[in-house]
Amino acid sequence: MTIKAVELFAGIGGFRFACDELGIKTIWANDLDDKASKIYQQNFKSGTFVQDDIKKQFDSIPSHQLLTAGLPCQPFSSAGKKKGLNDSRGTLFESLVHILKIHSPTFFVLENVKRLLSMDKGKHFATILDSLSSLDYLIEWRLLNAIDFGLPQHRERIIIIGTKNTVQPKSFLCSHRDISVISKNQLNQIACVDRWANIIKHDDKFPNWGLSYHNQFISDHLTTFSAAQKSVRLKDIIQKQVDPAFDFTRETLTRLKSSQRVEKYYNGVEIVYNQKGGARMGYTIFGINGVAPTLTSSTSRHYERYKIGNQYRRLTPIEYARIQGFPDNHCEGVSVYDQYALYGNAVPPPMVKWVINRLISNQFIHFNDLNNQMELF
Repeated sequence: MTIKAVELFAGIGGFRFACDELGIKTIWANDLDDKASKIYQQNFKSGTFVQDDIKKQFDSIPSHQLLTAGLPCQPFSSAGKKKGLNDSRGTLFESLVHILKIHSPTFFVLENVKRLLSMDKGKHFATILDSLSSLDYLIEWRLLNAIDFGLPQHRERIIIIGTKNTVQPKSFLCSHRDISVISKNQLNQIACVDRWANIIKHDDKFPNWGLSYHNQFISDHLTTFSAAQKSVRLKDIIQKQVDPAFDFTRETLTRLKSSQRVEKYYNGVEIVYNQKGGARMGYTIFGINGVAPTLTSSTSRHYERYKIGNQYRRLTPIEYARIQGFPDNHCEGVSVYDQYALYGNAVPPPMVKWVINRLISNQFIHFNDLNNQMELF
């Protein structure tokens, strides 16, 4: 049976691209943004796409087995005003919960920024967990990084999945190696839902992995990711010939006189020069022997300088596409300026493809089985 999917807040179709590669049929998708909607529709011809406020489309959404959503990042992002669920875009989460109540799909996959785990002392994430777990889904979250999926970018994102009709705790986002850092006592606790804490007892920051069910939760900090792919560096995806319009060589050489050479790596990002007295940002020159810092929709980020050979230039939209895991010309048809923002807002298809594949192929760890195995020794 072909799995049918619905994609909310679709953007340029990161989830759709992943679903297509897995043979999942996206039958309905939605976004409000004009430019993102244009790109989505020119790349994906099958299924229904509706450009509208999702709150006006509840009755239009067809029955489906998988729901995906890249919730708007700005309400929670450290680069934004950080209003969270108090932001009008943050309340789109309420629409998502309403749709899950109506359609009750077997699975859902959500994506958002790392900051969601700690914002407002964990209250926003606690609200999200409380709402989703009350819908009779087993919720699992994990912090994933694009760099682990063969992409040359440090991009940490919270992935939240829900699975229906699950009685006992299991993990789709971990392997035995991933959870080898968890103590025997903690594994025992994970296997027994009645020993989980009430969500209202959360700390100021949630760890990078956890489970939640019926308003209870358990979590831990995982230090490994066994599915990590071979690392790719920026120099592996850089275009060989680029229009001189992307160069900043003359201006940059002047600015470098008041900058200092750094020559260090931060989160895998090579920093060659920085503004004197600055930390990481300021007037920064990045190298291509590491990975890119997190791409965003922020205007200032579109003009970051990279030292490529003896030239200093910004990255091109094609390089942005490669950094995010899209085809080179995915966003053709809008201005170069707009392409940067569209890619910066997108979810990397290779990351969510791994997650969705784990769900639909039922690759999971059963914690009760682990518990029984430990009792044999």
